[in-house]
Amino acid sequence: MSPRPADPIGFAPPPIDEDTVAAVAAVLRSGWITTGPEVAGLEADLRMYLGADSVGCFGSWTEAAELVWRWWGLGPGDEVIVPAVTFAATANVVLHCGAVPVVVDVDPSDWNVSAAAIAAAMTPRTKGVMPVDLGGWPVDYAAIRAVVEAAGADFHPSNPVQEQLGRPLFFADAAHSFGAVYAGRPVAEQADFTAFSFHAVKNFTTAEGGAVVCALPDGFDRAEILRWMKVWGLHGATRDALAKARGGQWEYDVVGAGYKCNMTDLQAAIGRAQLPKYAAQLEERAELARRYDQAFQGLEGVQLPPREDATRRSAFHLYALHFLDWREDQRNALIERLKADGIPTNVHFIPLARLTVHRDRGLRPEDFPVAERHFRGALSLPLHTSLKRDQQDWIIERVVHHATSLGG
Repeated sequence: MSPRPADPIGFAPPPIDEDTVAAVAAVLRSGWITTGPEVAGLEADLRMYLGADSVGCFGSWTEAAELVWRWWGLGPGDEVIVPAVTFAATANVVLHCGAVPVVVDVDPSDWNVSAAAIAAAMTPRTKGVMPVDLGGWPVDYAAIRAVVEAAGADFHPSNPVQEQLGRPLFFADAAHSFGAVYAGRPVAEQADFTAFSFHAVKNFTTAEGGAVVCALPDGFDRAEILRWMKVWGLHGATRDALAKARGGQWEYDVVGAGYKCNMTDLQAAIGRAQLPKYAAQLEERAELARRYDQAFQGLEGVQLPPREDATRRSAFHLYALHFLDWREDQRNALIERLKADGIPTNVHFIPLARLTVHRDRGLRPEDFPVAERHFRGALSLPLHTSLKRDQQDWIIERVVHHATSLGG
């Protein structure tokens, strides 16, 4: 057995370097720390990186996502199709609008929701679909787009923007897939809207925060839609603090009972310091994933996470092993043994049907057998740019040892 590494192993420490510290310090010294020039600069940087013309930054993925659904006019009686395996926020934003998250099972080939499952769940009440790029692996965007476009014949719009689009909204939950590629292009413009999370554990972070890309078809004023989101994300106020300070005009109006969703310049400075290095960081993550693959490909009954195929390339947010025929207690025992070895792990995610909020809505875990199989055997290992080779070797050795023992 190789020696245990001297340095503690983190699960997903943020990539904070001295450039990031200096960038935040500069904002602190500037006298302007809330939403201002750094947020505008990050939005411009993201437009360049993503090849998108309409990008807005907000305080979190959740805030950005809910603002999209509010703009769309989602409300009581409406349905949005979401996958059974995702974090609670995906369905929460639908519930916030008074609508119904229609939960569908995932595909065992990659644990993402399939176009076929979405098509089977469509009803005349379906106002949108929200697939998730689980772990950074893109869904089949072209197939899902074909489903939502075909649904136009049975679509019942309830406001002018819905009538203009003429079909359910295609909203990609790309919280895990910043930097992922589909059909040779960033995932950012594959759907009508795409939202990214910049939470502290994500590949690219602003501590908290998120961004949304608007890529609606021609005929929609994408810049005006993002302006609406910014206004409604700042209490419905027509003038933000920086505009008032620069223009010397304190007057403003409040056009509706909005929310508080703005990103700060302190957060944006973290992101701006990281973005020039992000492509190299993705390659580091890809190399770590390849090393895991080489080590685990001989483990019996284990499904490795997808990394790349002819159409897709992962953002390598998670490295999740799947012990296909394990019981939940076996997986939990492996977590505890690895914890004793100084190796932190996680499970992504507890299926929605197991959560009280959805059980109270009548969902039953047994109605989602693939999600249940996923949950019983899912285990996410450390994957980040601070992970040293001796630490990864230790993780590999202990996973193989314990998995072999528990699975035997």
